[in-house]
Amino acid sequence: MKKKILLSILLLVLITGAFLGWQLFGPTVSAPDNRYFYIKTGASYETVKQDLVDQDIIGGTFFFDRVAKQVKYPSMVKPGRYSIKNGMSVVNLVRMLRSGNQVPVRLVITKLRTLEDLAQKIAANFECDSASVMAVLTDDNRLNRDYRLNPNTVMTAVIPNTYSILWNTAPEKIFEKLYKEKEKFWTDERKRKADALHLTPEEVYTMASIVEEETNAVEDKGKIASVYKNRIETGMKLEADPTVKFAMKDFGLKRILNGHLQYPSPFNTYQHTGLPPGPICTPSINTIDAVLDQPQTNYIFFVAKPDFRGLSNFAATYPEHMVYAKAYRDALDSLIKAKANK
Repeated sequence: MKKKILLSILLLVLITGAFLGWQLFGPTVSAPDNRYFYIKTGASYETVKQDLVDQDIIGGTFFFDRVAKQVKYPSMVKPGRYSIKNGMSVVNLVRMLRSGNQVPVRLVITKLRTLEDLAQKIAANFECDSASVMAVLTDDNRLNRDYRLNPNTVMTAVIPNTYSILWNTAPEKIFEKLYKEKEKFWTDERKRKADALHLTPEEVYTMASIVEEETNAVEDKGKIASVYKNRIETGMKLEADPTVKFAMKDFGLKRILNGHLQYPSPFNTYQHTGLPPGPICTPSINTIDAVLDQPQTNYIFFVAKPDFRGLSNFAATYPEHMVYAKAYRDALDSLIKAKANK
């Protein structure tokens, strides 16, 4: 009889131990999509627990509490973006959260046009909101003091690339990260090329932003840059249509009409000589390098070729340009008429 009781007790102990072991070390954490779990700055331990339950990551808080208190996690909550793997154990979950072992955000920057675009991009990927990002991007005194920039030129610090940044990073630190990458980008070789063009890196970036908006044709980018450089050197206005769109913040404009050219803005290069006071988009690295490596030409004009394949005809004289312009207008009128007759 005693033997049976002892066996029963032993069996109960084993079952209990197995149950506890399963709850603590077994694959009890649920995350079907291998989701991310976010802990906001200043969040309390109770908030973290409730969020884990509400998101169905843990089924209850009893065992999570026991492990968390054992490693003093309630007083060591760290904000961040944590990767929750389906089938994790509670022990590993707590250890990850306590260590602050979060997964960085891959911030992919391609072409952006405005400060608002950049602020929204950052806000969509990080804890901070767009208003706090805009406060950093428009802080004239701080930009000038720390980076020798201003709200018009601040986008020249944004090199399109992929950046690895922690989710809870403050806006000031995010911009600092972007600026450091910009400093690395402007190697001595690139600075030497800019100097040979009698342009600063910021001016090269601004010219590249116009070229970026003018064409997708790689073979034309350098030549278009040479057109703008020649116009600057001869005192002509750039008269770049993309700057009008930027000035008006109407990026859907298909054709620039005479009324648009009168829009008052320092960015309107039909109204002002020289480069605009800052970039009109974030140009690709390839476009920046195309500007730096632009050929020496006598081109003053360019217009799209009439075959609509994305390339341009370049001209050194106005009469030559008018021939090319007429060919394009005629082809465009024929295309519009053909579409209308369908």
